[in-house]
Amino acid sequence: MQKMNDTFPYMPLMAFAMTGFICIMTETIPAGLLPEISKGMNISLASAGQWVTVYALGSLFAAIPLTIVTRSWNRKYVLFMTVAGFFIFNTITALSSNVYLTLLARLGAGAAAGLAWSLLAGFSRRIVEPLHQGRAMAIAMAGTPLALSLGVPLGTWLGHYLGWRLTFGIMSVLSLLLMIWIRISVPDSAG
Repeated sequence: MQKMNDTFPYMPLMAFAMTGFICIMTETIPAGLLPEISKGMNISLASAGQWVTVYALGSLFAAIPLTIVTRSWNRKYVLFMTVAGFFIFNTITALSSNVYLTLLARLGAGAAAGLAWSLLAGFSRRIVEPLHQGRAMAIAMAGTPLALSLGVPLGTWLGHYLGWRLTFGIMSVLSLLLMIWIRISVPDSAG
């Protein structure tokens, strides 16, 4: 069990929280922008709604297999790769005009989320002493309520005013910045 220095690891834990924020935002942004996505992709509202469904299916079907495959890998590397997945798949979503490619990107983003959710709680506990594990998990998981209460309305607002493609582009930029943050602040931890 690897532990951080004597100081509490706020920066890595906030990177974990930001990962959760990006997971939730990537999943829910389409729900608030269905008319815009429908018009922009020239598809029905029901087809645009499948973007959320396909993401959820990616999480459902990939979480356990990806967790098993990566269980012996360095946790920092796995976290970095999940966020890199968000960068790639949100960029494809922002730029693609092909419905099937976009659905495939949404499936991939869901798979990245499934792996991220399987990783965050355990990783947050590993980098602190047992006495601080509850606090570490609370910080690491804070991205979820923040995304649901603030991020989703903000994402919908941005989508209405800047367009849904630019909103997904912003998610890509946030993912890229988070990759740098992870690289700098998150400690290595064996699988």
